[in-house]
Amino acid sequence: MKLVRYNHLENQTPVTFSSMLDRLFNESMGSSLRQFSPAVDIAEDEKSYEIQLALPGMKKTDFKIDLVDRKLTISGERKQEEKKEGKNFHSIETQYGAFKRSFFLPDDVLEDSVEASYQDGLLSLVLPKKEKKTNRASIEVK
Repeated sequence: MKLVRYNHLENQTPVTFSSMLDRLFNESMGSSLRQFSPAVDIAEDEKSYEIQLALPGMKKTDFKIDLVDRKLTISGERKQEEKKEGKNFHSIETQYGAFKRSFFLPDDVLEDSVEASYQDGLLSLVLPKKEKKTNRASIEVK
């Protein structure tokens, strides 16, 4: 079974005129929260699944990882460097702001054994698989 990306559009609250008006007002006032979607790599071998998110410049404490009803949600915020006297940016191509990525886990994941680590700008999660049981029987010919 594959690891399935969670489709946030299917589970979003309905858009109302009031919410659209609030969004328009907030964005025009410059108070909207910047959001981004970090790049994700997903791999699998016979023992586990591995998810890696590219999130350079963050700290381990900047992440929140939740696993509820087989839905894995990874969120956090990367804050932009404050402007310093005498420092002018000519280009900013890295992503800043809040992010949230969700995935539905296959049935063969051991939810209690999921591990997360952060090193060299990559958040890595290892999701061990349950041991496959092989049902074997000898059938006697009569």
